[in-house]
Parts: sequence; structure tokens; C-alpha cells
Amino acid sequence: MVAIMAITAEAALYRLMTWLSPAYPVGAYSYSHGIEYAVGIGLVRDRGTLVDWIEHAVRHGAGLGDAALLAAAWRGDDIDHVARLAQSWRGSAEMALEASAQGAAFLATTRAAWPHPALDALALRRRGEVALPVAVGVAAAVHGITLDAALTAYLHAFASNLVSAGVRLTPLGQTDGQRAVVALESAVAATARTARDTPLDEIGTAALMIDWCSIRHETQYTRLFRS
Repeated sequence: MVAIMAITAEAALYRLMTWLSPAYPVGAYSYSHGIEYAVGIGLVRDRGTLVDWIEHAVRHGAGLGDAALLAAAWRGDDIDHVARLAQSWRGSAEMALEASAQGAAFLATTRAAWPHPALDALALRRRGEVALPVAVGVAAAVHGITLDAALTAYLHAFASNLVSAGVRLTPLGQTDGQRAVVALESAVAATARTARDTPLDEIGTAALMIDWCSIRHETQYTRLFRS
């Protein structure tokens, strides 16, 4: 039986905010999730099109898939099965790298700064190779963080990171970036509920244009981002 830390609500919030902060060293800032190519061909060009792109990623793409994987890992489902799904639920090589590289960095950093035997066991079992949502799900569970809080914070971080990429790639200011974050609030909340309440084998994604842009980005001549 996995030991769950008994911590206060304030401590749980502190840990969750730390792990999903832009300052946590997982390299999230270096991934655009295909937005860089979408900007290059004019699919994303202003706040409205950026919000549409990210909302689709949250509701129907990697946001939904990641949230479902996080929920399964938090519940303690078969971790090998969940980890294999996490590796296969990606539409391109860059998106697979995005999930695995951040997951490895998250797991290594969290084991060092916020240790728990379950994280050591996960690293040993998966040889340090685990997708980000799986690592976050396990860490949240053993540190006594509720599933609802973990899902909302994870999806907020996912969406906010893509907004940040959009701000850097398009002529948007910081205020418009925050307006985009506001516009994505309902999508984050709805997707968190769906991931929490839907069995993993009933989850699917439909983000073909995002996948296509990610595939095209792999051979883009000049680029700022890794995806």
C-alpha cells in the first residue's frame, strides 16, 4: 500500500503551485505544441485564433488526454498500462518528446526536492521515462493533493504555457495574453470534470490540425520552440 503524506491544505496548495509554476525546471517554456508552425502559416494570428487553438487542444487534444492519464495515475490504476498509453497518445514525434522530456525532468526534480518512496519506485520501474501527466498524477496522490485540484492546476499550466508561447510568437501584449487565459477558464474546468468522470478507455482525442502542424514543425527551417 502506498503511503500518502498527511499535510495541510495550505501545504498541498503550496506544492501544487510550485510543481506547475513556470519556474519549475521542466523546460515547458521551450514547447509551443505546434503553435509556432500555425503562426507561420497564418492559422494563429491574434488573440481570438490563439484562444481557439488552445481551447481545442484543451478540450479535444492533449489537454484532455493528459488530464485523463493524470486522473488514472492519481487513482493508482495499473501504472505500466497508463504509462504505455501516455507514450502512444501523441500525434507526432515532437509531442511525444514534449511529454516525455518534461515528465523525466519533473520526476527527477520532484524526487530531489519533494521526495517520496512512490516516486523513487516509479522512476525505477520506468527507468526514469514517464510522461508528465503520469508523473504529476502520482506525485499529487502521494502528497495528499486532491484530484480536482491537480487536474485544474495541470490544465491551467498547460493552457497558460501555450498562451505564453502565443504571446512570444504573435504581436500580442501581456494584457491580451491574460485575456486569453481568462477566456480559457471554462474549457479548463469542463475538461477537468470530463477527465475525472470518464473511464480511461472511453477517452479519445480529435485534434488533427494541431497534430498536422506539429508534424510540419519537425522540419520547419527556422524555429524558436522544440514543438
